[in-house]
Amino acid sequence: MKKILIVAPHADDEVLGVGGTMARNIAEGNDVYVCVVTHGEEPLFSKEITEKLRQETLQAHRHVGIKKTYFLEYPAVMLENVPRYELNNSIMKVVEEVQPDEVYLPHKGDMQKDHQIVSEAVMVAVRPKYEHKIHAVYAYETLSETEWNIPNTGNAFIPTVYKDISDYLKCKKEMLGYFTTQLANFPNPRSIEAVEALASYRGSTIGVRAAEAFVLIREIL
Repeated sequence: MKKILIVAPHADDEVLGVGGTMARNIAEGNDVYVCVVTHGEEPLFSKEITEKLRQETLQAHRHVGIKKTYFLEYPAVMLENVPRYELNNSIMKVVEEVQPDEVYLPHKGDMQKDHQIVSEAVMVAVRPKYEHKIHAVYAYETLSETEWNIPNTGNAFIPTVYKDISDYLKCKKEMLGYFTTQLANFPNPRSIEAVEALASYRGSTIGVRAAEAFVLIREIL
């Protein structure tokens, strides 16, 4: 049995990027944990919407069988105001508690600043200098963030690992269905149709019906 930790800057990022892989790992008998780093704060986000999103997240996680969900409660779209050592330490505590074999983090080239900051903080927490060694670290793509940034060689998402989620795409869509505060109508990238399209495209790259793509950051064999 493996332990899998997914770190999400915002609630629903984990499902958009890793939902099918989460479902597949749980079906295979592995334990999956999710760490949601931020939550909305007034006046940018109403208390009502923030609480509703929290419940949507927990419902989606219960649906697939997440072992534990961590909420770090940092302010969404304001992570640049959080002391770097504080964020690093918070994520490190989660890693120390879970002792994961695999970690999934957001792509550093994403447009949203929270994604970039979380990516860097996770990399601090998974440095291979601690007693517990993490076997693999992956970066995932998030629709409406990964593909919308200013294109350059430094932020391109170039996948090197593909996970076949043909049997788990339905579960991924079911999880996303709980996020009524986040989903939109196609052609918005945060729509069920866009998620299906990306899964089909990534799947066709490796000759399967549906897949999720990742950048392998480090693997210890």
